[in-house]
Amino acid sequence: MSEVKISAELRMEFGKGGARRTRRAGKVPAVLYGHGEKPRHIALPARELAAAIRHGGMTQVFNIEISDGSTALALPKAIQRDPIKDTFEHVDLLIVRRGERIMVEVRVQLVGEAAGGTLVTHERATLPVLADPTRLPDRLEVSIAGLEAGSQVTAADVALPSGIALATDPGVSIAIVHAAPTAAQMAGESPVDEIDSEVIDV
Repeated sequence: MSEVKISAELRMEFGKGGARRTRRAGKVPAVLYGHGEKPRHIALPARELAAAIRHGGMTQVFNIEISDGSTALALPKAIQRDPIKDTFEHVDLLIVRRGERIMVEVRVQLVGEAAGGTLVTHERATLPVLADPTRLPDRLEVSIAGLEAGSQVTAADVALPSGIALATDPGVSIAIVHAAPTAAQMAGESPVDEIDSEVIDV
């Protein structure tokens, strides 16, 4: 995935009041840390940040140009969102280095359609991988095309791009294909055997 260049300003105000003023100015409060460096409090342009993360998610690498003249390569580590507006309230950014291998959770996307008369349960939405941060994919794809009921897709079935290594048990379940319920099962009904009865006059 390509890096996104983004400008940042050093924040001099802290606390809730300072964060609110930063957001009113169209910026997102953030903290930049990692590699033994002292955490730096910065502000990022809200629209540019949101657009980049919508595209690349938590594997989007940012090349940050800070107002003091320094630069940093970083990945989103945690994002706080406004539950009503769905805007970014705060972002934690982890400093990374080109050429190092880091462990990151990458989302898994199921592609294709399983066989007719089946339902697919997506067991795991992400997988941990080891990779150079500048070569992280935005998603991993695994095919479920034509799979019959009773089939299982595991981490070992996921096609990994060159330079990417799985960082979990290959047997971890990604998806399971089930037989679709019948109309009677969906209605909560079950077949009832007819029972012959004898009426006795007394």
